[in-house]
Amino acid sequence: MTATTLPRLAVTAGEPAGVGPELVARLAASDFPADLVAITDRALLARSAAVTGVALQIIDDDGHRIATRTPGSIRVRHVPLGAPEAWGHPDPRNARHVLDMLALAADGCVSGEFDAVVTGPVQKSSINEGGVPFSGHTEFFAERAAADVVMMLASPELRVTLATTHLPLSAVPSAVTPELLERTLRIVARSLLRDFGIARPRIAVLGLNPHAGEGGHMGREELDTIIPLLDRLRDEGMELLGPLPADTAFVPAMRHRYDAVLAMYHDQALPVLKSEAFDRTVNVTLGLPYIRTSVDHGTALDLAGTGRADPASLFAAARLAIDLARHRVTP
Repeated sequence: MTATTLPRLAVTAGEPAGVGPELVARLAASDFPADLVAITDRALLARSAAVTGVALQIIDDDGHRIATRTPGSIRVRHVPLGAPEAWGHPDPRNARHVLDMLALAADGCVSGEFDAVVTGPVQKSSINEGGVPFSGHTEFFAERAAADVVMMLASPELRVTLATTHLPLSAVPSAVTPELLERTLRIVARSLLRDFGIARPRIAVLGLNPHAGEGGHMGREELDTIIPLLDRLRDEGMELLGPLPADTAFVPAMRHRYDAVLAMYHDQALPVLKSEAFDRTVNVTLGLPYIRTSVDHGTALDLAGTGRADPASLFAAARLAIDLARHRVTP
């Protein structure tokens, strides 16, 4: 990205039978200020544009940066389908197509070919049924980059990160260790500084138990694990608030005191975020050597092929990707 060229975004279309390709077509139809490179099957993108009523000019990507983009045009890096798409019905034969899109985008970001990657939704079950173990985008990118990562969900009003992600609630207490919390907090603080441009990041840390344990009366994890770790990191200069009771940490009067929240488990914080800004929330993978953002919704198989899917989350993800990429390259 330079002062005279557009930010260059790799946009993966996700599950071919879902709404992702349609959303990419809608993004391309807008006057979005980026060099959009769709990583997908060229013919699939054309069919998806027709479904949405978008007149799309699809141009083979030559790898060169551009200074302007005409609304309704998009460059494409062709990744052929393994089987024809059937709206609403994922085909495991397309598992390799989906993974090849992600690999191309990741490697292009590492090489500097792309400034960031924005991912459309995938159908994890279909990929696994295709014979490829797959637990999600975040894990795929982390493994390929050999990076330690943290999931963040960000809206214009709130940033939430997770100590544990897709674990049964019964497994969370034993997973919340001092090592996990320290690793997570360091990644979050570094990313807030490097990617979000926040000079002195302030992180609110939620307790695990109701009322943050209430002095040990509702659980000892705060006393035995969380508080000692936070005190040690504060001695190093990190600005950490908490542990806070989750039921009051998100009230408006508290939010000016922190830049991000670290929640102990998935459903402790995400219902708050999604109830406020479902169509404006973006999934960000912190800790990668490049910027990766994603829509914060699924493949919406029931809407696929109707042209009615809402592109707001993809627009939000693309806007945030540009902002973060600009911060990262700014000294």
